[in-house]
Amino acid sequence: TIEQGKTLSESRKEVDVSVRMLEFFAGEAGRLIGEFDEADRSDLVTYYTREPLGVVLVLTPWNYPLSIPVWKIAPALMAGNTVIFKPASYTPIIGLRLVEILHRAGLPRGVVNCVTGSGAEAGELLIKDERIKAITFTGSTEIGLRIASIVSPRLTRIQLEMGGKNACIVLDDANLNVFMEGFLSATYGVAGQKCTATSRLIVTKNVRDKVMDRILELVKKIKVGNGLREDVDVGPVVSESQMESILHYIELGKSQGAKLITGGSRLTGEEYDKGFFIQPAIFDEVTPEMDIAQEEIFGPVLSVITVETFDQALDVLNNSKYGLSASIFTNDLSKAFKFIREAKVGVALVNMHTNYNEPHMPFGGIKMSGFGLKEQGRKALEFFTEVKSVYIRP
Repeated sequence: TIEQGKTLSESRKEVDVSVRMLEFFAGEAGRLIGEFDEADRSDLVTYYTREPLGVVLVLTPWNYPLSIPVWKIAPALMAGNTVIFKPASYTPIIGLRLVEILHRAGLPRGVVNCVTGSGAEAGELLIKDERIKAITFTGSTEIGLRIASIVSPRLTRIQLEMGGKNACIVLDDANLNVFMEGFLSATYGVAGQKCTATSRLIVTKNVRDKVMDRILELVKKIKVGNGLREDVDVGPVVSESQMESILHYIELGKSQGAKLITGGSRLTGEEYDKGFFIQPAIFDEVTPEMDIAQEEIFGPVLSVITVETFDQALDVLNNSKYGLSASIFTNDLSKAFKFIREAKVGVALVNMHTNYNEPHMPFGGIKMSGFGLKEQGRKALEFFTEVKSVYIRP
């Protein structure tokens, strides 16, 4: 909270998630044994095993400065690799403390090495080092593409978890009480600065007014302030440049014809002058081609798009260069499964919000949201290992 700005409750949850991740991967360590397959020939024994890659580079963002490093470092270690870890330049202390905790827990020094500094200097130097056998990165699509362009000539293995423009579809038959349960966290948690945040709300016209009344009532009650205060719902954004980027998109939305119905301004005075606080915003009358409906804003801004039909909602959902997560609220199972089949995303949720995930489930996007093998779950261990096929003739 002190270094990143998120609320205390969000920080506590992140610590809990990190512990669960460590417990999960500790349990998976003994499963890296490969698999026996019956050979075609009776005089052969065949199997495959998994072996570590070597030195792995872990590059992480500032929005989840503990949990994201953990879910990258833990499987890398369980697979037998050593790690060079560069935390985001906004949150280096948390990264250093994490490595300190690992050392105190008994991890030999040199197995995980923390390097601080800017991405342009320290990060670039590490990415170009040919001794690095794999790079796992979470951050912007722009930086992810740059990493890919640098390492592709030498075929370094990469795992890129990048941007998102996640949509939530609400159909006429949706249970609005269920929809409202996680709405605040999904849309405005961590001040909207998370890749799985709901930034597009696609609503069918017959339920639109009910949805708008309920979310507007809730958003107007949001308490923005110092994340160290227990009564605060939304903390500051991480930096002045991040705030300016968010405010730019808000002005762009207004200039393109979207209707700003609440929030969207910088808060000033008293404690607000000591940080970068933005009143959570809702845009109505948004059309799919507007910049605020296409670009990742990474801030507390929701764009509401009204549609006539379920099929139109799916078209709007998929009209994006991103494909991380998407959710739908409906009581119609046939529509739910059609959504699962046709949503062009890596994570699909039914009657749940876009920010939900569990340690045992693979995580990652498609299109411009992700590249490479998935994170989390048993699939995470595949990225950090090489497969060796073995044939034995006794």
